[in-house]
Amino acid sequence: MSEGNTLSSAVSTEEQLEDLLSKPYPEDVEFARQLEGDVMVLGAGGKMGPTLIKRILRANEEADADTTVYAVSRYSDSDLEEKLQSWGAETIRADLLEEGALESLPDCENVIYLVGMKFGSTGQEPLTWAINSYLPGRVASRYSDSRITALSTGNVYPPVPVDSGGSVETDETGPVGEYAQSCLGRERVFQHFSKDNDTPTCLLRLNYAVELRYGVLVDLAKRVYAEEPVPLEMGYVNVIWQGDANSVCFRSLELADSPAEILNVTGPNVLPVRDLAEQFADEFGCEVTFQGEEKETALLNDASKCHDIFEEPRVPIDEIVERVASWIEQDGPTLGKPTKFHVRDGEF
Repeated sequence: MSEGNTLSSAVSTEEQLEDLLSKPYPEDVEFARQLEGDVMVLGAGGKMGPTLIKRILRANEEADADTTVYAVSRYSDSDLEEKLQSWGAETIRADLLEEGALESLPDCENVIYLVGMKFGSTGQEPLTWAINSYLPGRVASRYSDSRITALSTGNVYPPVPVDSGGSVETDETGPVGEYAQSCLGRERVFQHFSKDNDTPTCLLRLNYAVELRYGVLVDLAKRVYAEEPVPLEMGYVNVIWQGDANSVCFRSLELADSPAEILNVTGPNVLPVRDLAEQFADEFGCEVTFQGEEKETALLNDASKCHDIFEEPRVPIDEIVERVASWIEQDGPTLGKPTKFHVRDGEF
């Protein structure tokens, strides 16, 4: 097990958290040493982008790799742009839906595509489809000579029986709701251009990344701490520590192929929401109540293929639960974006 694979009890600030999420594993450093060409992250301002970029920068530094990391975003938060610059990224302001924006970007051998719209997609379906399905075609055409990793979601699968262990990459898709349908559209568009232009591509079906400011566990912890009922409509989940997801996302560039490779990314366990809520109640020393009953199906991924390639995630679930509880108790900042993991109708 690599150094830095556990969460320090000293994590009490966002700076410490970002340092932890971005600390590269030895495998990240070795991959940075072998990777040819620069790296461009499109959608750098989202939940995953900043710490992924910092992880790549730190891996490059440890590998003594002469690699430029471009961080492309609209940067509605100028503080984030300054932070990324201070870490060593070359930031580029761009609204990728604007005409000419993609053409203005530099050529780059390796592209990590994080752009997507989920929250607020209900009621803004046309924009959701434009971002999630139309834009990928523009990007794939602009970077047809590059290697591309594109973030997707496990929502492209239908809910499956809990005892199945989750969907695998070869299972039939069955997205519920327009958000999930548009995400499958994103995959299909990347798959088309990967095959048509012989562009090496890897599609990551992520379910669900968590850290101390965001994710399923934060949503659960806040409900339990506030003594609000915990919904059980989606009674089982998969989660993965964001640092582990960052590592897989970076190294998945080596899996990019034509036709496009598909990889589920999540933790190794099917986790009962009821048990997680009770763990948080124990951490907080309070009672927990529930709303509804567990169904026989849930949105679950089986990431055995990913674990065979990159090993299982380093950070165990019990440790994440403990640290999330501590973060909520000390009123640590959160991103204010509930996952709505319990939603079964696909409306986000």
